[in-house]
Amino acid sequence: MSGHSGPLISFNTIGSSLSSLKNCQSYINTGMELATNVAFDLIEIRGDELDINNMDKVMLEYSAMNRELNQYIQAVEETMDQVKRDHPERIPDFKALVKEKFAALQGRNTDEDLKRNERYLQFINHLKEMRKQVGPAQGTDWEQPTEELDEDITITQTQTNFICPITLVEMKKPMRNKVCNHVYEEEAIRIMIENKPKKARCPKIGCDNLNMKITDLVPDAVLKRAIEIQNKQKSQ
Repeated sequence: MSGHSGPLISFNTIGSSLSSLKNCQSYINTGMELATNVAFDLIEIRGDELDINNMDKVMLEYSAMNRELNQYIQAVEETMDQVKRDHPERIPDFKALVKEKFAALQGRNTDEDLKRNERYLQFINHLKEMRKQVGPAQGTDWEQPTEELDEDITITQTQTNFICPITLVEMKKPMRNKVCNHVYEEEAIRIMIENKPKKARCPKIGCDNLNMKITDLVPDAVLKRAIEIQNKQKSQ
């Protein structure tokens, strides 16, 4: 890219900005967790259905933010790769290229995409289980779902399972695997991974995740709360 005047594109600076953007993901996850906990509280006290539905809307808004953030990051990364690959003689308008790619990605968005967000699907599943445990809210027939999900979305949903596939007892500190999305009791899965001389396979029957790592595990606060509420209902 020699032989021309003007500022060079600083990929290091762009990379640093991307890292900051990716950190925003944690704020979105925290917001979704808070909205889920509020919905759980409302169900537990048999609150008003309108308030619970508002939490559903909040979750979809967070899902939209998550999609927009990921698509913008994708647009920047693809533009960086393109510029590095093409080695243009004239410095391109990087901002304009990113904007064009971002617009193309957004042009394919649909409202149904938001309902396919992993955290949103978990939210819907856990709420269904809790409603069965707690009973109807004020002026509501729980037999009627709050959201009509497409058949293909429903198929991708999994039933909430409180039993650890390793210990075969109810979990107290569930940890979710970010790779295959399966959940295990924290102590049991850590011991299993640490004691494997080579690669650790996911203990969930039928799972093809053959290389589990401790870093793949994250606490599942939503499932933990659902288990606690179920046990509280049993004791009553």
